[in-house]
Amino acid sequence: MDIALQILAICVFVGAIVGFLAGLLGIGGGLIIVPVLLALLPMTLVGEQALMPMVLGTSLAAILLTSISTLSTHRRLGNIPISILPVLASGIGIGALVGSYFADTIPGYILQLFFACFAMLMSLQMWLGSKKSGHQQSSVGINKSKLLCISTTIGTLSSLLGVGGGVMTVPYLTSIEKLEMRRAIGASACGGVVVALMGSLGYLWAGLHTSHQLPPWSIGYIYLPAFFGFITLSLFTAPFGVRVAKKLPVKILKRCFSVLLFIVGTKILIG
Repeated sequence: MDIALQILAICVFVGAIVGFLAGLLGIGGGLIIVPVLLALLPMTLVGEQALMPMVLGTSLAAILLTSISTLSTHRRLGNIPISILPVLASGIGIGALVGSYFADTIPGYILQLFFACFAMLMSLQMWLGSKKSGHQQSSVGINKSKLLCISTTIGTLSSLLGVGGGVMTVPYLTSIEKLEMRRAIGASACGGVVVALMGSLGYLWAGLHTSHQLPPWSIGYIYLPAFFGFITLSLFTAPFGVRVAKKLPVKILKRCFSVLLFIVGTKILIG
């Protein structure tokens, strides 16, 4: 019980930061939550093969509520590109279920390595992209078939990495589809809700049927002390992050996104 309380307390503090960054940059918070859980959950004596699925399942469950809070604020500010949401949400939802199904069969160290390399590559892309100021188009001009394929891939990778998908959705919509940064963040918030819902349900089901050793206070692959810790303050700090993002220049938002990705990727790769 002492370990559970320690993890709960740490996650309350981290959750406040996660909520703010989720609102500011349109990420679900998994880039912060996953490394924290990788450091904390071994204290619970969780089985080695079950560690990464539990990290990812807990991350996605926490991201769900944070993403809902973020999405609500973006909707009030008019940052949601309605025309692409049905296609984006459908693709991401399907991909999230696929990813959560296969995550239990992939060695944890491979998922960690992939997560780190992906974060660093996205960091470079966002930093270089922040220097460009090309033409921006409305969401109406986006090819729906192409978006469905890309969003399904994003959903699958997001579920495998335990993130809300914003680290892929935002760079894709801004750099490839030339969507305005704040509307891309709004779309990302919607995608984060879908991937977190479908992914966390998948990990919950997989954990309830696994033969791996799971720690007390777990429901499937969701560790409850960490989950409740993350959502305690993040629900209140996420709307604040959205309001700050509205006032910042787009270039600054992209640079902040890039630095965050690089730090997280480097930390996991070194660790």
